Formats: sequence, structure tokens, C-alpha cells
Amino acid sequence: MQIGIVFPQTEIGSDPGGIKAFGQAAESLGYTFIATYDHVIGANLENRPDWKGPYSITSDFHEPFVLFGFLAGATEKLGFATSIVILPQRQTVLVAKQAAALDILCRGRFRLGVGVGWNEIEYEALNEDFALRGRRYEEQIEVMRLLWTNQVVNYTGKWHSIPDAGISPMPVQQPIPVWLGGGANDRVLRRIAKMADGWMPQWQPNDDGHKQLERMRGFADDAGRDHSEMGLEGRFPVRMQNADSWATKTAEWSDIGATHMSVVTMGDGLQGADAHIRRLEEYRAAVPANGQS
Repeated sequence: MQIGIVFPQTEIGSDPGGIKAFGQAAESLGYTFIATYDHVIGANLENRPDWKGPYSITSDFHEPFVLFGFLAGATEKLGFATSIVILPQRQTVLVAKQAAALDILCRGRFRLGVGVGWNEIEYEALNEDFALRGRRYEEQIEVMRLLWTNQVVNYTGKWHSIPDAGISPMPVQQPIPVWLGGGANDRVLRRIAKMADGWMPQWQPNDDGHKQLERMRGFADDAGRDHSEMGLEGRFPVRMQNADSWATKTAEWSDIGATHMSVVTMGDGLQGADAHIRRLEEYRAAVPANGQS
């Protein structure tokens, strides 16, 4: 199981030196990848007293492709994963192009995690239809994979038309692995089972999480796929446990069949790159890099 870290989007700040130091520290400590998630624009809550979302206009978010392009130039072995990019609010061909460029810059160490998101305000601001996000999503994945594996694409679908054209340069990985987030209901689980190279769920490796995993694997079997070839990336918020239990909780993800696990340092009162780097060091003291499998 590969162990990576979630980039502390809302807590690291905007100093390029601190961002670079965080990426280089992760690599030097033996973490194998950085994951980051995506919000393009935030809501102003002054006129939204009933707002339920966890983020607003005051929440910092670094754009994933720009961030990873910067960190790819500052590291040598570190992998990168979006977990997730909100695909239906973005232009499909442009995402394919950005992903291909990043895959080249990091020499094929990129996984594109995608999801449909929850924030209708973002869709409105980006001129996309929130109501159609799930239906458009599957076609988007099909189009991206065609662009990553064919120099010339002729495609006409419900939402996309590519008239005898393609992207260049092509990515190192053809195709780039597409991992899916979510899993709220059977419809989503069936989509994951049918289309995903890997799954990035939100649950923990407890009884409920195990039931969801087995249900998705059953849907994969129904779709004629070998679920053992699908990746699984867990998330472990270290704030949920004390340091003495970190190794045990990490092993639980490995025992459930996770191929990747990302350590989350956010939500524990840390601010700035140095504080998050210290937490990475503390986790490594409890779970040495040579303990990874």
C-alpha cells in the first residue's frame, strides 16, 4: 500500500516557498504521492444565512493542475493525484489537455481523480448545468480517454463534438488513470464499478465501509470487470486518533485491500507549511516509510 498525504489546501497559506517546502518534505519523508481537492470559487455568506457547505469565499484553494505543475518541478519521485477535480463544471477537452501536460511534467506519476461535486454556485459561475452533472460525467470520461490514446479523434456525443482533432503532446500514460470519488448510492457505485481505474471513497475501514466496498465489487463483477485490478485509496485523518494508534489504523486500510492511503493533517488547528510538515514527521515516526507495502 502506498502512503501519501492530502495537500492542506485551506491551511497552508499562499507562500510559494512554504508550498515547495511541503512537497519536498513529503518526498524526503518517504510519502509516495500528494493528493489535493478542487474548488474553483467560493460563496459569499453575507446573504446566505442558511448555507450548509463547509467552504466559503474565505476558504483558500490552490488550483490543482497549476499546483501540481509547480510541485512537479520541485520534486523527483513524488506522485500526484486529484481527489477530486469536479469534472462536470469544467470543459472536458481542456481538462484532458491539462492532465496530459501534468503527466508529462511529472513523468507519468499522475492519477486523475474526478467527481461531480455538491456546490451549485460553482456550476453557475462556470456556466455549466448542475442538474446534468451526473449524466454528462460519463461521457466526459470517455472523451478524455479517447484524447489520451488517439492522436486524432472524431467524436459526436450528447454533450461533446470533436471534429477530426487531437491534443499534442500526448501524455506519458495512455490513458491516464481515472479514479472516481463518491459512493452515496447504488447508481454512483455502479458507475464506479463500470468506469473507474480506482475508487476514492470517503468512508473509513469499518463495518459500514466494508459493506460499501463489497457492494461496489459486486457491481464490478456484474459488469464483467475484475475488481482486484481496481485501485482503492483510503483517507486517514490523523486528528481522529492519537499517535499510538496511527500504525494500527493505517494497517486497517491495508487489510481491507487499499492500494493507496492518504494522510490528512487538516482540521487539527495547524496553520502554515511548517506546522503541517511537523505533523508529517510525527506520522512518519509512528509509521516508518519502510513499513509500507
